[in-house]
Amino acid sequence: MKKKILIRIGSLRHGGAEKVLVTFLKNLPEDKYEVDLLLNLHSGKYLPDVPDWVNVMFLNRGEMITTNRPKDLPKKIYRVVYQQLLKKYPKILYKRKLKNKQYDIEFAAIHGFMDEVLNSPLKSSKKLMWIHNDLTQVSGYTPEKMRRFFNYDKVMVISEKIQDTFLSLAGNEDEKHKIVRIYNPLDTEEILTKAEKPVINYEFDSSVPTFISVGTVFPQKGFDRLLRVHKRLLNEGLPHKVLIVGDGYDFENVKKLKSELGIDETATMLGFTDNPYPYFKKADFYILSSRYEGFPTVLFEAITLKKNIIATDVSGVSEMLENGKLGLITENSEDGIYNGMKQALTNPESFYSYQDQLRHYEMPFSLGNSVNSIMQIIDNL
Repeated sequence: MKKKILIRIGSLRHGGAEKVLVTFLKNLPEDKYEVDLLLNLHSGKYLPDVPDWVNVMFLNRGEMITTNRPKDLPKKIYRVVYQQLLKKYPKILYKRKLKNKQYDIEFAAIHGFMDEVLNSPLKSSKKLMWIHNDLTQVSGYTPEKMRRFFNYDKVMVISEKIQDTFLSLAGNEDEKHKIVRIYNPLDTEEILTKAEKPVINYEFDSSVPTFISVGTVFPQKGFDRLLRVHKRLLNEGLPHKVLIVGDGYDFENVKKLKSELGIDETATMLGFTDNPYPYFKKADFYILSSRYEGFPTVLFEAITLKKNIIATDVSGVSEMLENGKLGLITENSEDGIYNGMKQALTNPESFYSYQDQLRHYEMPFSLGNSVNSIMQIIDNL
């Protein structure tokens, strides 16, 4: 008998959690599970990567509406009302959309779907949660609210810091046993192969160092801080380029800031690309300017491609960079980013020791291990 699994996520847009979910599904054996993937919105760059045997369902069709243009508002309001209605009256969703199907496991692929899965009318299903963010940094997540995650049968977390947070909130041993740390399933072979492809729409300038940063353009990622530091360093007569790869609801704001700072000649916002790795490969430094993270998957990609790394001290960073053996960890502030980039520009030799470490570094988290760990959890629920 195949286990019947319902997975909930908002869409398959270009975020770390979405990519990790699709990588997991691509490596799951088809003969063991029957998977329904329910999206709130049928959109996202990773949709084509979902294996054919996974049944993709959705509440609404179309791309995400990130603007408030008058002509888009009715559609946006309709979607919000419809999705809120189904959240409030889940029996309607399970009866109409899911045709009263009985699932063995209901799986929230991100923390934002806590209530949708907990409020399921299926009382017999096991509930599984996957947390990719350090929720102590996300507004609205009070200790009381975070304790509600213990209503799940198992909670998978992706870093030591998140695990420690939940262990400190646990009321007893049973609750502690619900928390498991799983490294994100990521495909190193795919990263190395894709990095060999040519760079398009961007000219690297070999006469000055280029700092690359890749991620969804949200305030969390701190691209505004990165641009302000870039300006400061240029003013000090330290020439370099900054390349930001990614898209997101804050894209226009950051682009506007770039123009206001007068750095359009030296800073580029490339937008989304489904293959950022050739850009990674050609850049001199990888910079993570985030205000907070869960476990920044992007550093795993930078490590795989043996990049010189500068990263703010957010959740997951010291774990991934082995407490600063594999890259430079800076204070989580604009000054921290400034000091890190300044060191890269004025004393690049200080990065040689990281290169020595990276050369012989073996990833502790392989794709197979991660997928097997998650399958074990699913099989034992």
